[in-house]
Amino acid sequence: MTHLYLGTFISMKTACSCLRKRSQKKTICLSILSKYENQITIFTDYLEEFPDTDELVWILGKQHLLKTGGTGPSSDAGWGCMLRCGQMMLAQALICRHLGRDWNWEKQKEQPKEYQRILQCFLDRKDCCYSIHQMAQMGVGEGKSIGEWFGPNTVAQVLKKLALFDEWNSLAVYVSMDNTVVIEDIKKMCCILPLSADIATENPSGSPNASNHSKGTSACCPAWKPLLLIVPLRLGINQINPVYVDAFKECFKMPQSLGALGGKPNNAYYFIGFLGDELIFLDPHTTQTFVDTEENGTVDDQTFHCLQPPQRMNILNLDPSVALGFFCKEEKDFDSWCSLVQKEILKENLRMFELVQKHPSHWPPFVPPAKPEVTTTGAEFIDSTEQLEEFELEEDFEILNV
Repeated sequence: MTHLYLGTFISMKTACSCLRKRSQKKTICLSILSKYENQITIFTDYLEEFPDTDELVWILGKQHLLKTGGTGPSSDAGWGCMLRCGQMMLAQALICRHLGRDWNWEKQKEQPKEYQRILQCFLDRKDCCYSIHQMAQMGVGEGKSIGEWFGPNTVAQVLKKLALFDEWNSLAVYVSMDNTVVIEDIKKMCCILPLSADIATENPSGSPNASNHSKGTSACCPAWKPLLLIVPLRLGINQINPVYVDAFKECFKMPQSLGALGGKPNNAYYFIGFLGDELIFLDPHTTQTFVDTEENGTVDDQTFHCLQPPQRMNILNLDPSVALGFFCKEEKDFDSWCSLVQKEILKENLRMFELVQKHPSHWPPFVPPAKPEVTTTGAEFIDSTEQLEEFELEEDFEILNV
């Protein structure tokens, strides 16, 4: 592995390049027999693939219909690549959050306890906060059936909602709407104010101007909740419009960059940088077996990291639906990001996205997302699709004029 992508990428199987979508070796077999996995796990490597048939199959005294048997998908092969890429982006944010952007993974080296805890977040288990199970089930609330391919915007919405149940990482996840990032809303979301300061920020004499409001918010913000900022975009109709290329590449230069989610229709990649007019990406399309926590509480992390070098593609071959990611651990990081956007993105005549100070008056009032009042959390919370009604569906982002 080269330093290029091992530098800060956790590449977790659930969260990084080699993060190939895992599956058991006999997908159909396990789907049907998962109910009896404790009794027959030892035989799974020797069973032949079942035929596509309407005939009944008998297993341990019970009959099953192959086309309806089992408890659901036993693999995300064929549909989970965008979910895996979303996990990669989030994993990179968590590395920056806990280990720092300069942290490097080294094979067979003892890692910080925070690293192992990050791995635990992405295991392919229903009780892990960012597992493939959690993401797929939360996607139901976004109108995506389990097993259906996600787009960049859907993955962004799913991560935003799952983060509400993640107290350890305590991320504020902001997903822009209508190609617009609102500074006021982000400050309101990330600034943790004491009760007295909450009251003090109420201005009975009228609304301050944009610059004064920004300074006032910063001045009375004693704590900042780390920000994962995702900007879903449509950079063309059928293909990316060349006028956006330079601005798109500028985003990878920003020290807050988490890369971009995108790819081609039904074929997602995690883009981490560029070389000339070629994008550098990590590819999740390698199936590998399930890994779980070992007896000592650690996770065998070899397959969570890049086993193959990153690939490249011409930027004009990119599908126009993308989602940019940025991480701002502190408020000064966000202020710096805003300055870079003003300088490098908003200078273009046809802007890739907008950055505004105040919440648009024609939008509904901004209310920072909060964890719904439920009696269970994590995987148990999304066990029932009825409970997903607590969340409102997000509208698709608009297509930019081209």
